[in-house]
Formats: sequence, structure tokens, C-alpha cells
Amino acid sequence: MTTTTRTPGQRSKKIAAWSIVPISLLASGLIVSQASRAAFSATTDNPGNNWAAGTVALEDNDSGKALFDVRDLAPGQQGEKCITVTSRGSLASAVKLYATDAKATKDLDKHLNLKVTEVASCDAPTGAVIFDGSMDRLGASATGYTTGIGSWKPAGTPGEARGYHVQYTFAADAPNSTQGGTASLGLVWEAQNQ
Repeated sequence: MTTTTRTPGQRSKKIAAWSIVPISLLASGLIVSQASRAAFSATTDNPGNNWAAGTVALEDNDSGKALFDVRDLAPGQQGEKCITVTSRGSLASAVKLYATDAKATKDLDKHLNLKVTEVASCDAPTGAVIFDGSMDRLGASATGYTTGIGSWKPAGTPGEARGYHVQYTFAADAPNSTQGGTASLGLVWEAQNQ
């Protein structure tokens, strides 16, 4: 029996040579992959960042009613009431008092004196007088926040409060020409954060 040894043909040699290329690429990819996994690594993070705006809020205990509604005012007559203003905001602020919609007939506002005292509470007997003058002067000088009066600065703890004693006096020497006159104004407390 004759044994024949076969030698690879030209075609087989080409196929073998070209098949080495993909195998080499695959092997080098595995080596790179293994090298990548072996690198040192470290991370840090800061998750869940949130922002919420603070608040500036005021309320008073007047139940939506005027502090004064006086009829048949006579010279020398006076009266006083106190209103509590409470800060419900979470930001430090400064509170100012000013007048709005000041109106008068027969110059009654020139003979009606207003005295406003800022106190720790309406039960406090004394405090700082923040205005003492004629109603027309208050209506002309304290017309907005920038010209407002008062020194209260809530720290931003909801529930802080101040009392404001407001006293009126109709001048005892008011002229006869003020008979039948009228006077009105609104009082506004405004807080702005600092």
C-alpha cells in the first residue's frame, strides 16, 4: 500500500493566512478588554439637589374690617385701638407702615392728629412712637414702602408679631369750617426681605 502525503495547496495556504487576521484581532481585543477592566477607578457624587424659595408673608387680626369708623366726631374727641401684625414668612424682612387712598373734605385731615406706637404686643403699655402728626402729613409723607415708617425686622421665624397702637385726636381748636368734613385713609404694613 502506498501512502500519499498531501501537501496543502496554494488555495488552502491563502485561506489559512487570511483566517489568522480575524483570530489575531479577536485575541488583541480580549487582551485590551482585560487591561481595561484591570484599571483603577473612583467616583464621587452629590445627588438630590433641590431648591425652594423662602417666603415673606404678613397678616393682621382686623378680620378685614377698618380699625376706625367714627361718626359725629366733635372737637377734642379722641380714641385708640391696637392691631396685631404677624409675620408668617420664612425669610428675614423689614416691615414698614404707610398710608393709601388718603382723602378729606373741609380740611378735616389737617385737624385730625394720628399717633402710631409700635409695641411688642397689644398688651404692652409702651413702645416706640413711629408717627405723631396730622393725618394729612401721614397721607402725604408715608406713601409706599420706601417712605414707610417703623423699625420692626422679623427674623424669618413664622409667628413673630408686633402691635401697633393707633390713637386719633380731633383738635379741640378745630375751626367751625370742619363741620361735616370727612377724612379717610388706609393703613398698609408691607414686609420686604433683607
